[in-house]
Amino acid sequence: MPRGGKRAGSGRPRGVGRPTDFKPEFVAQAKKLCALGATTFDLATFFNVSSSTIKRWAALHSEFSAALVVGKSSADDRVERSLFERAVGYSFESEKVFQHAGQVIRAPTVEHVPPDPGAAMNWLKNRRGDVWRDKHEHQLGGAIEIVSKDRRDAAVRAALRADT
Repeated sequence: MPRGGKRAGSGRPRGVGRPTDFKPEFVAQAKKLCALGATTFDLATFFNVSSSTIKRWAALHSEFSAALVVGKSSADDRVERSLFERAVGYSFESEKVFQHAGQVIRAPTVEHVPPDPGAAMNWLKNRRGDVWRDKHEHQLGGAIEIVSKDRRDAAVRAALRADT
């Protein structure tokens, strides 16, 4: 910091300018919101600031940045578990409600959601991309020979004579 308490190039003393809207309680709030799947835009809407302000807070406040990372990681883990369950199928306890002779009958049951091939492919392409990805690498071998026009023309004439 240059002498005189001024920022380099600003021409104003330190501490002058609009005070930050950031409050320490935003850390816990942002973590919970991100764990529920909130995006940067969602956070900005919640805190009534712009998306660039959320990014600036993350850059300036390490605890806020860490809360975003932990919260978003939690949401990503939940999506990963859900995708896996969707890929392999799953069962869950449910209740069927019937009416018989004017009486309501509740019957506990187990319902099954079958595996989803699209979810399974998505899972395999990401987890075992070397085997399941759409793009495969191919190695071509052999030598490339550069031939003059005269030599090429002679080879074509010879091939044409051999056909007749």
